[in-house]
Amino acid sequence: GSRSAQQGASGGDGSAGGAVAHTPSTEDFSLSLLDTNLPAEVETELRSFIAKRLSKGALFEGMGNVASVGLSIPESKVGCYYCRFQQESLLEMATLESDINAPEYVVCFLGGSEKEDTFRLELDKYIQNLKINLDLEQKNLETCVSPYLRSWFEDAICPIQRVVQLFQDKLASLLHAALSYTPVEVKNADERTEKDISRFLAAASLQGLVQEGTMTSLCIAMTEEQHKSMVIDCSGSQPQLHNAGSNRFCEDWMQAFVNGAEGGNPFLFRQILENFKLKAIQDINNLKRFIRQAEMNHYALFKCYLFLKNCGSGDILLKIVKVEHAEMPEARNVVTVLEEFMRE
Repeated sequence: GSRSAQQGASGGDGSAGGAVAHTPSTEDFSLSLLDTNLPAEVETELRSFIAKRLSKGALFEGMGNVASVGLSIPESKVGCYYCRFQQESLLEMATLESDINAPEYVVCFLGGSEKEDTFRLELDKYIQNLKINLDLEQKNLETCVSPYLRSWFEDAICPIQRVVQLFQDKLASLLHAALSYTPVEVKNADERTEKDISRFLAAASLQGLVQEGTMTSLCIAMTEEQHKSMVIDCSGSQPQLHNAGSNRFCEDWMQAFVNGAEGGNPFLFRQILENFKLKAIQDINNLKRFIRQAEMNHYALFKCYLFLKNCGSGDILLKIVKVEHAEMPEARNVVTVLEEFMRE
């Protein structure tokens, strides 16, 4: 709702508005406010919530949490992302000299609901950058930290939405590149647009969902096919794509994004993206199952072929299973036959 950003230092676990604490896993700590843009009454309620979380000692350093918090603002219940961390330089000193108690901080970001959970990894990364740049001794709270905290929503939550609005119906090619691990080169773009495209590609790829070895082999295979690199030229009002690929699967999902653009809800776009990846993984698993059956059954081989033809993403799925089954002679034979049929 208020999209307010607030930073806190505290030690333990929690979602407080800006506080310092020295003994995180006990109740013996104090919270002091460093920076907030919340009204005083609401900040006090949030601090109380954080203090309770800290006293339980359940927060791991650098790993954010999302919870629903009741506050005296019109929305009454808001989603709160909170993360405990220590300043990088002080953390190193504390490690070297065990008697040093480095101050700890808690950052809180408030949004309309617990949907912030869908962006938890992005927000964790956002805090990581803050941790590296934070130097309270240099008095950079006013000049660096406060502006950084206040732009959390624009910088961490909105990139997917901005990419959808920029690419419109060309988004299908971006989805295709992400799924197939095609290298993407961005030209003539400002720094924010370049970062947005890079984040979108990372969020849309199956990284972490397919085997690490498969992903590495796919990246190598796609990078070797230099003519398949996709170039995005952002010099005009609309991005121009060169060597772009697409398929029916990506075009159908592009339509879901474009239809969702009317509401302009970044959390909706993220959910569509997660559903897109989930469907791609389901299709990969189905194809693998059919291939296992096809090793002994010609009818199952025909089912494989029909599935590839009708799923809308046969070109990409075939590449993925080809890499995964490279060391399995029988499955590799099935894939070779399927490749021939698909070419014809």
